[in-house]
Amino acid sequence: MQLFVKLLLAHLIGDFMLQPTKWVIHKEANKAASKFLYLHVLVHFMLYMLFLWDFQKWWMALVLSMGHLVIDLAKLYVNPLFKNKSNPFFLDQILHILTIYVFVYFTNLHEQTMALIQGLDWPLVLAIVFVTTPSAIIMGKLLEGMSNQINTDHKSLPNAGTYIGIIERLFVLTFIIIGRWEAIGLLITAKSVFRFNDLKESNSRKLTEYILIGTLVSFGLAILTGLLYISYT
Repeated sequence: MQLFVKLLLAHLIGDFMLQPTKWVIHKEANKAASKFLYLHVLVHFMLYMLFLWDFQKWWMALVLSMGHLVIDLAKLYVNPLFKNKSNPFFLDQILHILTIYVFVYFTNLHEQTMALIQGLDWPLVLAIVFVTTPSAIIMGKLLEGMSNQINTDHKSLPNAGTYIGIIERLFVLTFIIIGRWEAIGLLITAKSVFRFNDLKESNSRKLTEYILIGTLVSFGLAILTGLLYISYT
């Protein structure tokens, strides 16, 4: 709000107090060819810089000044279309104020976003990302030779195994970070129970070994990632 007030004050001074009537008349007569139009924009730029009082924010003053120029130019060319000359004036001021408000809003949003990004636990973000798709691809490469030897008639949802693996690794990583190692044992037990019927019906030693190896690799990657994160922090 403070930034909006400062910029609005600069606009009011530049548009109403530091803009002589002869400038306005000259602009209306010569439009884009008027030297006073650009002098008027320069005054706004200097006022924005003065009220911002931070040379590093020169880009803010420049963006607002360019926006002011575009709005003023549009007003000069559409002004003859209005019978009531007050309408372009008020429309012009509304657009200027709205431009300042929107600019301040998105500037604050950008600063808040940057502050949020800078405050992120990037090692944790890296760990979370790694145990999802990258780990799934790594597992696929490691088990590629074994998967070609598995024959099964069981139908499953598309990519269900991949999603299950991602979810279980996220759980494992979470349990390690919060120090609940016993929950990992419960997770392995629960997965074994759900897999028991498939293994029993298939009666395939290769499938059993494949699932066991896949489970151990999946949990191993998640555990290793969790330990690395803990050791880093």
